[in-house]
Amino acid sequence: MAPTIGVFPAAGGIGGSTVKHLLPRHPSKDLVFIARHPEKLKCFPVGEATLRCADYDDDKSLEHAFDGVDVLFLISYASVEHEHRSERHHFAIDKALRSGVKYIFYGSLGFGGKPETSESVAHVMQAHLDTERYLDELTRTHPGFAYTVVREGLYSESYPLYTAFFDPEHPVDYVEIPHDGSGNGIAWVKREELGEGTAELIKRFVQDQEGFKYKNKKVLLSGPKTLTLGETVAILGKVSNHPVKIRQVTPDHFAENPRVAPNFVYHNVGHSKFWTTTFEAFRRGEAAVVSPLLGELLGREPEHFETTVSRAHPHLK
Repeated sequence: MAPTIGVFPAAGGIGGSTVKHLLPRHPSKDLVFIARHPEKLKCFPVGEATLRCADYDDDKSLEHAFDGVDVLFLISYASVEHEHRSERHHFAIDKALRSGVKYIFYGSLGFGGKPETSESVAHVMQAHLDTERYLDELTRTHPGFAYTVVREGLYSESYPLYTAFFDPEHPVDYVEIPHDGSGNGIAWVKREELGEGTAELIKRFVQDQEGFKYKNKKVLLSGPKTLTLGETVAILGKVSNHPVKIRQVTPDHFAENPRVAPNFVYHNVGHSKFWTTTFEAFRRGEAAVVSPLLGELLGREPEHFETTVSRAHPHLK
């Protein structure tokens, strides 16, 4: 019998693209999609898939959210916090194990460099590292449980987070960030291709659970090449038909930028200063590792950053 595969949260960017690409790869009757707003998933041909409502911040909704699920793709809590995010992940994992989940694919993040590393200077990576360690601990306390950590490279679509929220529709002359744009780059990757690659990875696990080579391991899904922040900003200028340059500023200046600060408020606490640690991570090469795995899973070269951004703004050509 085919195992039952669950996805939570299933209606966001990574969740939705994984749902889209899981549906043709697995019997819909053996799929469980769990989301805060499961009705959003009806845009997909969900067939006999089970749709459930649950929210990371609603303990009661998680009590039975994973019942009947054998294999769970757990996507991280949408925040840049550390402690609260870690606690929510641990709580959901505990409920999943209590419901009988035997295997978890965890959607981590592509900081840290090579996937086997277990440290990062990026604040946003700390909750992921906590969760990766917790999953590993559970393999020793829960016989029969296993996992795969999927470190997702930085989404091409997330470039505003690293460019002081530059908008090609309303370009400015300077991107003010605490970085000079040179040095180690970023292996940008299209978000939907991360979902597609993860769906294919789960399919391969289901087809050969005993021979699956990524059991209790961490893998990295990245784009096909790295771009420095300077090259990234140059492409954004090309797409917007407006020359753009980087102006290096202090971390405090970046954190207090009125275009930046409101985007990093979680539970009424500002995290924009914490976010500046990502630029130090870039300097250390934490996002510069190119892995061939995503291309192998897709059966083609992953889409380049410039292509993804240009397609998002076709009328600017």
